[in-house]
Amino acid sequence: MKTLRKAVGLSVLFVLLFLSACGGGAATEAPLYTNDYEEAPAATEAPAMSEPFVSQNPAEAQNPSLSGVPTQTSNNEPYDMFFEDYGVNPSIDTEDDNLSTFALDVDTGSYTVMRNYLNDGNLPPADSVRVEEYVNYFVQGYAIPPAHQSFSISMDAAPSPFTETERYDMLRVGIQGYDVSDEDRKDAALTFVIDVSGSMDMDNRLELVKRSLELLVEQLHRNDTVSIVVYGSSARVVLDPTPGSDTGEILRAIRRLEPEGATNAEDGIRLGYRMAMQAYNPNGINRVILCSDGVANVGNTEAEVILSEIKGYVDEGITMATFGFGMDNYNDINGTTRG
Repeated sequence: MKTLRKAVGLSVLFVLLFLSACGGGAATEAPLYTNDYEEAPAATEAPAMSEPFVSQNPAEAQNPSLSGVPTQTSNNEPYDMFFEDYGVNPSIDTEDDNLSTFALDVDTGSYTVMRNYLNDGNLPPADSVRVEEYVNYFVQGYAIPPAHQSFSISMDAAPSPFTETERYDMLRVGIQGYDVSDEDRKDAALTFVIDVSGSMDMDNRLELVKRSLELLVEQLHRNDTVSIVVYGSSARVVLDPTPGSDTGEILRAIRRLEPEGATNAEDGIRLGYRMAMQAYNPNGINRVILCSDGVANVGNTEAEVILSEIKGYVDEGITMATFGFGMDNYNDINGTTRG
């Protein structure tokens, strides 16, 4: 499921990014939209300060600001922001169906989109609002599970404010994953797939990616590996799998990144997963981390097509996290569909 103004926001982003790659942990402020698609038992949040955004509801056809049609707006309202209306689950009386299911999804990007809109004096598009991501943004204070237990469950109830009778209560079910200390986490094989197309040529896009990666380097373990793939009109390898102990080589690769060409996300993700297989650690964490403004205009641009091509890698245990950068010309749909 975004303009970085404070250096402290950057540092927290990387704590978040790295803990996300390690399957657990908590964070408070981070400078981008994040969508993490590993089904990890731990979950807290991932804020942002530089943001991403389509609806296809015929009823909205007469109101482009609520539809998926990008529009140039007046004043300082972001333009070309793509979101999709995923709908809202209906309320069901427990007398009719007393079973409920939910996903262990800890995306928080929707909240940071809203915050950036409000900070600039604008209301967020209706399609950008995902209530569960607003809730996920905040630390709920759930108890950490005891040792050797994957997660804890917390429940509390109160009268529902949404009904006219006192017959209905609301029940909150909270899931808290275990906390992995930095010393105990597994070695990580991290493959960064970075969008270096022309649209990333902004301080709060590619330059923010570079500053963020520099902070990440400080948190690497000696046996971690980092690979970097970039894509503009085509994809190429900037850094072959490199041990975390070789910080100089990793930093040099990061600082060489420059904007170029169009946006062939398909090519970049394909090459990124091949690099991830090359660096694969059967006993560690294997993660592809996509950094982009979400706008693809070369090759297959449909997120579903790209996702189907990498499904086999996901089955091997290589998961993906997406980090969105920027406010104008941002495609939230691609960022929230990849897995």
